[in-house]
Amino acid sequence: MLSILERINQFLWGLPLLFLLAGSHLYFTIRLRFPQKLTLKAIRLSVTPEREDVSGPSGFAALATTLAATLGTGNIIGVSTAVAVGGPGALFWCWITGIFGMATCYGECYLSVLFRARRKDGSFAGGPMYVLEKGMHSRPLGMLYAFCVLLAAFGVGCTTQASAITEAAGELAPVSPHLVGILAAVTAGLVTLGGVRSIASFCTRMVPALGFFYIACCLWLLILNRDCLPSACSLILRSAFSPQAAAGGFIGSTVQSAARYGIARGLFTNEAGIGTAAIAAASSGSSDPRRQGLISMTAVFWDTVVMCALTGLVIVTNIQKHPASAAGYSPASLTTAAFTFLPGGAAILSLSLIAFALTTLIGWCYYGERAVEYLFGSQGLPSYHLCYIVMIYIGAVLPMSLVWSVTDLINALMVFPSCLALLALRRRIRI
Repeated sequence: MLSILERINQFLWGLPLLFLLAGSHLYFTIRLRFPQKLTLKAIRLSVTPEREDVSGPSGFAALATTLAATLGTGNIIGVSTAVAVGGPGALFWCWITGIFGMATCYGECYLSVLFRARRKDGSFAGGPMYVLEKGMHSRPLGMLYAFCVLLAAFGVGCTTQASAITEAAGELAPVSPHLVGILAAVTAGLVTLGGVRSIASFCTRMVPALGFFYIACCLWLLILNRDCLPSACSLILRSAFSPQAAAGGFIGSTVQSAARYGIARGLFTNEAGIGTAAIAAASSGSSDPRRQGLISMTAVFWDTVVMCALTGLVIVTNIQKHPASAAGYSPASLTTAAFTFLPGGAAILSLSLIAFALTTLIGWCYYGERAVEYLFGSQGLPSYHLCYIVMIYIGAVLPMSLVWSVTDLINALMVFPSCLALLALRRRIRI
């Protein structure tokens, strides 16, 4: 089964999804007249209070929830693997994917605010499932998307993150996976059982602090490696378009491998086109789809354009300055090799991974809540919360290879209805 799933994922996350997502990113960038030029305005809007509907969280809280679900192991471990296997040029293609993906994220968040539904308590619920039902008049497609979100919540949002917490904790001390699973389940349960406002409050406090702390560590390392920074940037650009592989600690850096791994990692990390960011955007109290679309668009900017780029630069400059430092490390651990040159760097990175994985647990729990509510109504939420908490413990103690493969397949299945709604309703999107 694992072998079959890996073959299916290799096909789907190859040309089909690369063309669909990259094509959508480019199409909406041109159609919306380069909304990326409004990035500074969007960042300013995200921290500017607005008179919003009191029944929903702020636009910034919705953004923080989105970042909680996307920031994490993909930005650290995923970039490490992409650079190691695809070469330094993969970082360029990952960065480009993030820039163009901002337009797609804007479009899906705009539509989700436009077609959201008001719940009985006055708050809002939305996402691609509501867009598919109310915008395209297809309840079956909406149910299919919501079912995929629910499965993904138990996969990438729950069990895989719990496994990452166990692995990172093991780097710090010989602690029992069972204890890690219990502590992670209790912590996540205390936050998620408080509802959307508890989740939004947690994410608003934790995500900015974690993000800026990790950025500060990366900048510190880049200052230490500043003499290699110009040559690293030059190597990244050359490798992005080089027809031949380069030596120097990288497995491959042809233009084909660089584009394949860089674009795939960028698309997978920021989730633009998958539609999950729109679920959080629709919950905000903002009444203006354009404003919330711009605010939510910055999630892709922070996730890929900033975080992934900094991680990649740290890896490349470290290998150039300390070629022997990466010896003995797996492709997924090149970031760890770079952080060893910070005082207590290995422990800092492990703690960061644990914290990021915990916030991802919280963010994806909210996505799963909205999917359950769409499929079964609010009466299904208590059972969902119980299953989610139990799955955190299971994820902390079981091997995750099969879960990762299933999750990759589910994410691929989510892309098709999400992009279908975007393209079908493209004339409704305004900038």
